[in-house]
Amino acid sequence: MRRLADLYERLDQTTSTNAKVEALTRYFQEAPPEDAAWALYFLTGQKLKRLLTTKLLVGWTQELTGIPDWLFAEVYASVGDLAEVIALLLDNLERPSAPEELPLSLWLTQRLMPLRALDVTAQREQVVSWWRSMPRREVFLLNKMLTGELRVGVSSTLVVRALAKVAGLPAPDVAHRLMGTWTPSKEFFQQLVSPDVSDGHHSRPYPFYLASPLEQPPESLGDLSEWLVEWKWDGIRGQLIHRRGDVYLWSRGEELITDRFPEITDAAKALPEGTVLDGEVLAYEDGKPLPFARLQRRIGRQKLTPRVLAEAPAAFIAYDLLEQDGQDLRALPLRERRERLAALLKHHPAFPLSPAVEASSWEALAHTRSEARERNVEGFMLKRSSSAYLTGRKRGDWWKWKIDPFTVDAVLLYAHPGHGRRSSLYTDYTFAVWNGTDLLPVTKAYSGLTDEEIGRLDRWIRAHTREKFGPVRSVEPEQVFELHFEGIQKSPRHKSGVALRFPRIARWRTDKKPGDADSLDSLKELLHAGA
Repeated sequence: MRRLADLYERLDQTTSTNAKVEALTRYFQEAPPEDAAWALYFLTGQKLKRLLTTKLLVGWTQELTGIPDWLFAEVYASVGDLAEVIALLLDNLERPSAPEELPLSLWLTQRLMPLRALDVTAQREQVVSWWRSMPRREVFLLNKMLTGELRVGVSSTLVVRALAKVAGLPAPDVAHRLMGTWTPSKEFFQQLVSPDVSDGHHSRPYPFYLASPLEQPPESLGDLSEWLVEWKWDGIRGQLIHRRGDVYLWSRGEELITDRFPEITDAAKALPEGTVLDGEVLAYEDGKPLPFARLQRRIGRQKLTPRVLAEAPAAFIAYDLLEQDGQDLRALPLRERRERLAALLKHHPAFPLSPAVEASSWEALAHTRSEARERNVEGFMLKRSSSAYLTGRKRGDWWKWKIDPFTVDAVLLYAHPGHGRRSSLYTDYTFAVWNGTDLLPVTKAYSGLTDEEIGRLDRWIRAHTREKFGPVRSVEPEQVFELHFEGIQKSPRHKSGVALRFPRIARWRTDKKPGDADSLDSLKELLHAGA
């Protein structure tokens, strides 16, 4: 545990990419492989399920410290992170001069995991004894694990770079080995960094190649004839795999969704062995994509009844061929992969080929792009015909030229502290629009402001708080913000009756007064374009 606490501290104290890679490399070189596997589990964004409720942890802390409810709430509101609050409040407990050091893997498998089988009295005895035996920074990590909220502020790209240095392998090879489902174990980590083993189970997808947002005029990309233009589909990016008689459907988030789309996976059994398609899972009917909201109806259901399948029919639109007859094709130019894909899908009509969009000029293409919302798509994908299929977001060859977002002017109503480095600042916000003479919350957003704006807004929030609800503050309804979002749909779960898709802050409209904010009626007028 101590070694992980050291790593967490080093990563949290620097913004230097090279320093983070150096700290990660040193950790993976020095930690026992069974510990390194668990650290990697957390570093790649995976979490334990919550082991104990917040109520129990808060109650035990108050018993040990004698702190009353109101004071705990004030401290929590100031700090904004429960695990850190508890670690700080317990800092005065008497502790042994030489705390016990237990390897991370044993902490997890022999101490934390068995907690679920204990009654509350035994759980309290165990947790309190750990709190009394560990320094503050390790108590903080322990609390994060107990609540299932341990996140480490580092990107998967940096983790892969560090592992590649340790293994002496190309970073794309390491990224491929990390794809899919794996169990944190000594054996897994040793195979991950070994140059002599195969790339693992036949279910494993390839790392996805991601497009960059097009922020310059498309004419700057050169001759249009050098580019493949496709619609940017509004669905679930995925890889469809048929190997050794088995079919696997992976989402871009590395979630195995095979069972969620039986019509797709059943049809994939007819694909040749050793085939991997890159494409999009869409709600799809009569040869046309349906709104993403239709697909959402299906994603959220635990049981796929005939009615659900009928309401949200799905298809896999293929736009790349990554593997054919067991051969990795990613190094081939896109035009050749595309030719092979088209030839393959002629014999498998269950999988539509993502069509190329033809245009005589960039100007003509921009005109066609204006039809995107009517087609239930998000704009264009621009892919250089000579490009290989790379790993991650490599700028230059793949671009997403999205349609302009929806906009709304809304009033800030509530603020919540951030996480990690920003746990002492109010960075998460709830916004409202006018419903008659009342302000009605419609969405939350947290991205889009600069560090300077966040600091300025944080000071304003503290000076204009009306009420406190734990860490949340209700503020005077004075600040107007322009929000951007990608779509809107009806939502009976929200009091406003609508849900916004991918909301973010575009501008702090200091030039506007609260009365200038939009109304719920004007927001609902967008439903026909976003539903």
